Amino acid sequence: MDDDATRAALEAWLRGRLGDDHLTVGEFGRPKSGFSAETLIFDARVHGDRTERLVLRKEVPDPAVYPQQAPGLDVEIDIQYRVMHSITSQRSAPVASLVGYEGDPVVLGAPFFVMRFVAGEVPTESPPYTESGFFVDAAPENRRRMIDNGLRALATLHTMDWRKAGLDWLVAPGTTPGTAAQLALWQAYAHRELGDRDHPLLEKAFAWLHEHLPAQETIGFSWGDPRPGNIIWDDFDVACLTDFEAASITTPDHDLGWWLMFDRTMHPDGSRLPGDPTRDEQRAMYEEHARRRVGDTTFHEVFAATRYSAIVVRVMNRLEERGQLPSDHMIWRDNPASVCLAELFDELA
Repeated sequence: MDDDATRAALEAWLRGRLGDDHLTVGEFGRPKSGFSAETLIFDARVHGDRTERLVLRKEVPDPAVYPQQAPGLDVEIDIQYRVMHSITSQRSAPVASLVGYEGDPVVLGAPFFVMRFVAGEVPTESPPYTESGFFVDAAPENRRRMIDNGLRALATLHTMDWRKAGLDWLVAPGTTPGTAAQLALWQAYAHRELGDRDHPLLEKAFAWLHEHLPAQETIGFSWGDPRPGNIIWDDFDVACLTDFEAASITTPDHDLGWWLMFDRTMHPDGSRLPGDPTRDEQRAMYEEHARRRVGDTTFHEVFAATRYSAIVVRVMNRLEERGQLPSDHMIWRDNPASVCLAELFDELA
């Protein structure tokens, strides 16, 4: 659909949701999006003189980036909306205010949802926020406060009672939620995406993970992709958490492992700006906010880097299918995620 057709269809849909038969939609802004959804930002004139800034997130035609947690969960926009609705209902963390979800592709060509815009800063990953942008320009005490606030929000999110929040649909029937189930899910996903290609590092990682499965673990809600770049920041405070399409029911320690693994990728040479807490300090911050001891997170960091490496294979497959990469490329194997995984094994050695 072109912008004019999208605007007309969206106006008709929003008029019913916001109770204004004369609502109008302005021009669309298109921020740089990830691979799981198309994003449009726009102003809507509501009730004559009031302007609301809104965000539309629409499913892309490609198959889902992440493995399905349960049968039928193949629309990542739907997963995001349902998870955000549950978080809002439990007041577990700040997320954008939701306007509504539409699963019928007839309206805009694909399922979508609309939420209210949240203003603030978003750390970049290319270039890394540790090299340019507001994090670099900040005073050391604000850098430390920002990371601490992010870990506080993560720990608070993990207090959500997933059963009370109605998130049991994230667990496949007959499956016991936890690391063993997630490991099996991700290994099958990686093998499917690799096809007949060999990825010795991933195979080594899966073998190591099976050998070192945690004997005991707490089961709860896992965000799936917690990192500073998936948080909107207001003066170094958390204004909004975003991107929940990788959510699952497992040990929340997977989230801490992902956060620490991603922190590693944002510090490729190991150096840190003044005030930027080390991974050990961040682990201690999380434990203080969660009021529980996590201990050694090596397993969870290795699992995070393994999942990240598998995701890169999937994303590169998408780009190849679109004709944006040649078929003989090796990015699926040689990339920052694999470098991170190799570094972890070097440290273990």
